[in-house]
Amino acid sequence: MSEQHAKMWSGRFREPLDPTFDHWQRSFGFDRQLLQEETAASKAHSLALKAAGILTSAEQSAIAHALDEIASRDLDSDAQQSNAEDIHHFVEMKLVEAIGDLGLKLHTGRSRNEQIATDLRLYIRAHARTLIGNIASWALALVEQAKAAGDAVMPSYTHLQRAEPVLVAHWLLAYVEMLLRDVSRLEDCIARLNYSPLGSGPIAGATLALDRTIAAKELAFTAPTFNSMDATSDRDFVLEYLHALTLLALHASRFAEEITLFATAEFGFVDLPEAFSTGSSAMPQKKNPDLTELIRAKVGRINGAAQAVTLLLKGLPLAYNKDMQETQEPVFAATSATGITVQLLAKFTAALKFRTDRMRAACEIGFLNAMAAATYLVYKGVPFRKAHEKIGNAVRYCLDKGCELNDLTLDEVKQFGPEFEQDFFAAITLEATLDCHDVIGGTARHRVREALKHTEARVQKLADAYASVDSTPEAAVHAGA
Repeated sequence: MSEQHAKMWSGRFREPLDPTFDHWQRSFGFDRQLLQEETAASKAHSLALKAAGILTSAEQSAIAHALDEIASRDLDSDAQQSNAEDIHHFVEMKLVEAIGDLGLKLHTGRSRNEQIATDLRLYIRAHARTLIGNIASWALALVEQAKAAGDAVMPSYTHLQRAEPVLVAHWLLAYVEMLLRDVSRLEDCIARLNYSPLGSGPIAGATLALDRTIAAKELAFTAPTFNSMDATSDRDFVLEYLHALTLLALHASRFAEEITLFATAEFGFVDLPEAFSTGSSAMPQKKNPDLTELIRAKVGRINGAAQAVTLLLKGLPLAYNKDMQETQEPVFAATSATGITVQLLAKFTAALKFRTDRMRAACEIGFLNAMAAATYLVYKGVPFRKAHEKIGNAVRYCLDKGCELNDLTLDEVKQFGPEFEQDFFAAITLEATLDCHDVIGGTARHRVREALKHTEARVQKLADAYASVDSTPEAAVHAGA
């Protein structure tokens, strides 16, 4: 049989494909990553064929055994010798090699359109769950750093200018909240994609009376998809997944940017772990934040994948179009980039050393207690706008004098209003400035201790829930939502 006639679609054709076009249009070079998903979906389809009377029990068993063998083989070695057009073609060829013409019966009642839609759902479901487990590990590292920080303080910033003092733990927990939202987005994506396209055929549904629930249950899907045209052409879940990865990468980039800034001599808040830093080939003294700089860059590539898929899907008529083949490489690349980024961040975060002495010193200059001072006047009955003006005048006076609010005498502050008393100075200490933010979600010390306890429980629950997720592809295929 010629290579042309070995193709899955060759019966109608007489002329050979242009060799350059033939190799250009193949996807096996990248969709070979879907081997585990393809063999698992094929086994599920064989069960539906058995129930429909197309395969005997012995035939189905032989096919399933052969598929297991194919899934366990050295794909790299096979791939180098393969003329497969795509992963579906590859598996069919290997199946025929193993069990002869019986292998050709497996494609009864299905189309590659539904196969790739199924494989991608399985791939994203498995990798999203693995990624959630890695996010939990990073979140736990942030929580541990927050616990270790205790009541250590640091400046917070708006417009990259010092604003108010906060606990270091409060700052770290802000990133945990971002990560928990990232997890919820991934879980939502899993829930929405968790429907089986198998049995949809190329567009209008299978031409056999297949029980679609059989394959759906075997693959731990919630149910079969409800519309065959939508099922074979839907890539919403791909785009949703890539947008979720983009937001996760964006949060990683924000953290990386702050660490990069805080590690500079100008801030001096963080000592970079040497295991995650490099030096300069020219300047012997340098320790460069290569990890955080590269993480900042990764969000561009990951978001680029989402943008590429958006433009690929724009304006595509129903149902399947070959354009959709181009959605796969961005998914694989973004999944790999995000996975290693989060794994590295968990280890990097655990190794960070904070210079809490520098952080505290930075909180004691620059009038970070000005809002607490205005709040003092509010409790004395002064309208906030008036209090704001009075403290603003006091800050201006201190700037001219070259001192802080704490350094003024009572007589000096009284020139800005008769409401000031000796208790003013106790109200603007660093500790009092922290504790005046006594609201849920605020940086008051007891509020942060409560938040830390609550957040640790949430993160630990998440980590425990995903600790049992087997990240190997063959096992992850069956990891239902």
